Amino acid sequence: MESLFEKHDILLRNTRTNFVRSIMDDIDWDAPLIALRGPRGVGKTTLMLQYIKLNYQSYDRKVLYCSLDTMYFASHSLLSLASDFYKQGGKHLFLDEVHKYENWSREIKEIYDLYPEMRIVLSASSLLNLLMGDADLSRRCVSYEMQGLSFREFLEFYKGIRIERKPLETILANPQDICAGVNEKCRPIEFFREYLKFGYYPFYGKNKATYHQLIEQIVNFTIDVELTQICKVEVSNTRKIKALLYVLSSTLPFDVDISKLSVYTGINRNTIIAYMRNLADAHIIQQLYYDAKSVGKLQKPDKIYLDNANLIYALATSQVNVGTIREAFAVNQLSVAHTVEYNKKGDFRIDGKWTIEVGGDDKDFAQIADIPNSYIFADNLETPIGKKLPLWLLGMMY
Repeated sequence: MESLFEKHDILLRNTRTNFVRSIMDDIDWDAPLIALRGPRGVGKTTLMLQYIKLNYQSYDRKVLYCSLDTMYFASHSLLSLASDFYKQGGKHLFLDEVHKYENWSREIKEIYDLYPEMRIVLSASSLLNLLMGDADLSRRCVSYEMQGLSFREFLEFYKGIRIERKPLETILANPQDICAGVNEKCRPIEFFREYLKFGYYPFYGKNKATYHQLIEQIVNFTIDVELTQICKVEVSNTRKIKALLYVLSSTLPFDVDISKLSVYTGINRNTIIAYMRNLADAHIIQQLYYDAKSVGKLQKPDKIYLDNANLIYALATSQVNVGTIREAFAVNQLSVAHTVEYNKKGDFRIDGKWTIEVGGDDKDFAQIADIPNSYIFADNLETPIGKKLPLWLLGMMY
């Protein structure tokens, strides 16, 4: 186990804490079992290491971070690690990439039952929830979903501009003061353009030239490895899933026609719907429905977007449609804390209470004039004009 502590120490020394994601404050770190889920590349490992560095002294052996895809676990079990750690006074165990360890859920349950005073933090793919039922961990575990950077976090992480989070209710009720505060610190439109193309994943600063290539690699890994291992998709079908994704990314926002997709990909209707659900669970696409409450397992979505604007730029094979970018951004930011439904009259219905139309700065209220609690979120605006608000404001929510 000492080799794991050596790696733990090296990782902590190389972990910076000058910028910490806002989700850090949302997590109940005292819960006995926490699952931190999210797509690859959004910073789950960094968040775990930052928590340790901010809350424990250097070389404190009561806490241990380790990744379950290391060679150590080729000859050691997770259960034996927890036993040795506990006997040496261990209190807080951080386990990364748990889905790469066979039968992890059963061993975690046994650790949870044997050492109730030990706190355990798990980190894994967004698809982790599909595995929770193996050992009935869902009742024991507090789960958190980690997204990519919001526009607000992008401003702080890359530009050093700190702005407080604002919930949607505050944005709708008091946009003037929020915009005034942001405009005192920066010209948001300039940075917003950059964010839409490069700002969602926190590895833009490492190598800007290969940023979109890295995103494409994440997508390929998710389909080739995670969907096959976690969702039990047959390896022979991964190329069909990529063909499906190619169609979706080429025509987004996509009004779903399952028959056409079936002909193009050679996949039957029910399998296409299942694959799209897998892609949505993996945060590669967003599926919208007219009525989110009554969605059936085999019901096709009414509208599909790629999960975030950066993904569109990374996967696009032709010129990107600016309207698609705007709508994908809005859906991505709103869906973190709200239920987003597709709406024929106005683009989106939020929590069944608000109607939102997304467009350019020349967008008018013709489509939603008679709808109560309706708003336009328009691109290329620095300040609101009545109920016509800057689109970038939606990036202030987390």
